Amino acid sequence: MKELFGSPGKLSGLMLRLGQFSLAAASVGFMLSAHNFYNSTAFCYLIASMGLQVLWSFGLACLDLHALRTKRNLQNPVLVSLFVFGDWVTAFLSLSGASSAAGVTVLYARDLNTNYCKSQPDFSCSRFQISVALAFISWFLLAISCHTMLWLLAAL
Repeated sequence: MKELFGSPGKLSGLMLRLGQFSLAAASVGFMLSAHNFYNSTAFCYLIASMGLQVLWSFGLACLDLHALRTKRNLQNPVLVSLFVFGDWVTAFLSLSGASSAAGVTVLYARDLNTNYCKSQPDFSCSRFQISVALAFISWFLLAISCHTMLWLLAAL
């Protein structure tokens, strides 16, 4: 069977998971460092969804690392089914969190009549924008993983 990029138990899969983990953790870090992030439900939801992605990606990165060290094959139908389900759930939650936070960020930065970001000097619009951008990049890596897992499940 041909090895797919991002397959579980392979070096490419480990790198993909570490990328997801680090970008999601950076997104959470930027959002938590922003002043008054807790005033928006969308920002709190972004933190929750990225937190779930951090846990999921870190857990699978540890599993990939263990499989690489012990030279085990993680490509059996039960494990891959679990990976597909987990990836798709976290992908939907991450995309919805990033999209809702992006909507609120655009509202603050561009759509309010007074340009809320410029009128409130202690408001951290740039941190919100960086956090949302990192969340979308992290989701993109997760989408690659979802695609790979689905094709791997179909091939097993």
